[in-house]
Amino acid sequence: MNFAVSSRLLILILLFNLTPAQAEKPTEDHIRKIQTAAIKHKKSPVAHWGFDPNDYTQWSSHSLRLIPVYTFGTKNGVPGYNLKSYKGKNSPYRDEKKLEAIYGFLPENTLNPKAKYLDQTNLYDIQEAALKAGKKNIILFVFDGMDWQTTRAAALYYNAADKYNSGRGTGFHFQDYTADGTSQFGYMVTAPHNDGSNVDVNGQRVLNAGGKMRGGYNAKKGGSNPWTAGNDKKYLIGSPGNKYGEHAYPDSANTATSMTAGIKSYNNAINVDPNGAPVATIAHEAQEKGYSVGVVTSVPITHATPAATYAHNVSRNDYQDLARDLLGQTSISHPEQALPGMDVVLGGGFGTMEKPTGGKSHGKNFVPGWKYISEETINKADVKQGGKYTVALRTPQVKGKDGLKQATDAAIKNKTRLLGVYGVEKYAAHLPYQTANGDYQPAPGLKNSSEVYSESDIAENPTLADMTESALSVLSQNKQGFWLLVEAGDVDWANHDNNLDNAIGAVKSGDDAFKVITDWVEKNSNWDETLVILTADHGHYLNIDQPEALIPPKKEAK
Repeated sequence: MNFAVSSRLLILILLFNLTPAQAEKPTEDHIRKIQTAAIKHKKSPVAHWGFDPNDYTQWSSHSLRLIPVYTFGTKNGVPGYNLKSYKGKNSPYRDEKKLEAIYGFLPENTLNPKAKYLDQTNLYDIQEAALKAGKKNIILFVFDGMDWQTTRAAALYYNAADKYNSGRGTGFHFQDYTADGTSQFGYMVTAPHNDGSNVDVNGQRVLNAGGKMRGGYNAKKGGSNPWTAGNDKKYLIGSPGNKYGEHAYPDSANTATSMTAGIKSYNNAINVDPNGAPVATIAHEAQEKGYSVGVVTSVPITHATPAATYAHNVSRNDYQDLARDLLGQTSISHPEQALPGMDVVLGGGFGTMEKPTGGKSHGKNFVPGWKYISEETINKADVKQGGKYTVALRTPQVKGKDGLKQATDAAIKNKTRLLGVYGVEKYAAHLPYQTANGDYQPAPGLKNSSEVYSESDIAENPTLADMTESALSVLSQNKQGFWLLVEAGDVDWANHDNNLDNAIGAVKSGDDAFKVITDWVEKNSNWDETLVILTADHGHYLNIDQPEALIPPKKEAK
């Protein structure tokens, strides 16, 4: 056989062994093109945010949509951490007393004898039951702002096919992974206790307990499941600021508090009840039992979801104090006796400056400089300055993955905690969006502008998957076990920007981080001793009008 013939055979063999996604790639940046046109024309036949199909960017905030819940390591579990304990016939929304216990009152038009959904606070119940049952490792994975529709949009693109229109779905690792047959699926209500509570940060007080609009969920108006619309398209965006709906939509602080502390509170609350009293989280409980605890996020480490793993504050916007709580330093909420602090804290927050006065977010103890975590707090935490943490920061001309790996190895060797702060400072210190096609070139969003990254912005930041790997490496040194929250926070930021390109890419980067977790479990643990809950804290209001349009065209076969 001559060289030319053998070469052609080799090419044919390679082509036939490629998956469709490998063999046929989009002819252009398909989603970027759709997003750019939608922003330019303010309308798209493909999709829209809100209830008006003629306005692509009609709604840029959260909604009351029911949110999918995927669990791993629960199907064969005892009652309490088996998902069946809270859905179907066991739904708390079928029981008046259970509803009153969750909300502190009986929400109007919320009791539903046909409800199949659970409540968001039940995710705390699952974790608490797992802790009591002796589960060694408990992981909560939160795709911030990712509802069923956002997931489907991403699946249409990456599957290059329309493979489902209801249920768990397929195409992403978190949808298809079975965890040795122990995975379960359900969906939940994310409503707050109330919206419109005003607070005094310095006094750590709620000034008008009960707020301006109460929470609850009307399934007839909102839908009985995540993929079936209700009979009132405006209901899902109810808030004191508009005339829609009878129930307040949630924010990330209250929803995270529901999952970590097991209570419903007001929007903006970080682990305090509707009256402002601090409540212990599952991380605090695990830590008291000797577990290590950690948090990883693609957005600033003191944004609502990561902060609610451990901190206490009447306001989600008191960023510097939230950082102090996470790292075991005295704060506005713990002025005399600081919390013990978390063992691993990794995420964004690098370099973004705050106004010299601290603006309206911070209290009197604001330190001029970085907004999300003060440089003073980082220095106090640094083991080199007498603190407890090996510190990794974004560093010029140092690859983020390499710098973090070096700090991780040092933390393990020297038996210290680990703190990592990264991000792109001019874009509120979140990690770069990888975008739908993975080229880190976002399409324009709500303000008709797009983020533009330098080569160093991409190289000097680790990915969410990199940080997840580091967190697992450090936390697993504790033979007692660990509790960990991982947040793909950029899904929420992309949806707030009405940016399909960034949202789809953020789902993919989050899925990559989730695979790091399942790979670790398979190599170092098992699904008898490890529990993982994967969900979102709340939804947005993306509507897909032409699913087939999100499927990218393919190159002609050659």
